[in-house]
Amino acid sequence: MTVITRFAPSPTGMLHVGNIRAGLHNWMFARGQRGRFVLRIDDTDAERSEERFVDGIRADLAWLGLTPDAEVRQSERFALYQARFDALVAAGRIYPAYESAQELDLKRKILLGRGLPPVYDRAALALSDTQKAQFEADGVAPHWRFKLDHDAPIHWDDLIRGPQSFDAKTMSDPVVRRADGSWLYMLPSAIDDADLGITHVVRGEDHVSNTALQLQMFDAMGVTPPAFAHEALLTGAEGKLSKRLGSLGVAHFRDAG
Repeated sequence: MTVITRFAPSPTGMLHVGNIRAGLHNWMFARGQRGRFVLRIDDTDAERSEERFVDGIRADLAWLGLTPDAEVRQSERFALYQARFDALVAAGRIYPAYESAQELDLKRKILLGRGLPPVYDRAALALSDTQKAQFEADGVAPHWRFKLDHDAPIHWDDLIRGPQSFDAKTMSDPVVRRADGSWLYMLPSAIDDADLGITHVVRGEDHVSNTALQLQMFDAMGVTPPAFAHEALLTGAEGKLSKRLGSLGVAHFRDAG
């Protein structure tokens, strides 16, 4: 098996050292196994993605010598996402939901007030075709959720954290597509990993619950998932490093010599 890893930054800001650490580890693992390292630009967020940040990502990787063997952009892969999405809808694994953000927030507050986990109640699955048609007639566009299989145990042997296990019944069906048709992270990332033949994913431990959800997406698509390794996050005084907090970027260190 040829090892294929990927680094998948969003061009919504400059890379910080936490990003680069994940990219470095994926590059090192691929090179150590004589495999391939793919740069995936996660630019599905058209409003926040900027071409100058794409250029910055490439420049930072080049300066560090982390040369990718291939580059793909999610904004050029929408037809692939649509095809997979349509198949999952037809299979009953993705369904429309019509609650507003305010309604969902109220549901969460009620559950939390009762001391219960804020898990989505799947009310949308009980809607009749007539009710759905009425929402459409009223101009209410649905968002779309992936239906978790509550009877299928979720477990994997994490290459860093060891055996992991989740109960799907304790998790909300994740929203995979907004009402305006734009994509959220979860499904396109799983589709790309499957399509690009990614064999190993090294990423931060803040993605552990995402992996639990995505494992069911891989299963629903009938593909073998990558092996996952979730590493501890780099942190600063404010918590984990992030673009929002202005964490030091690669350009800072490059300019400082």
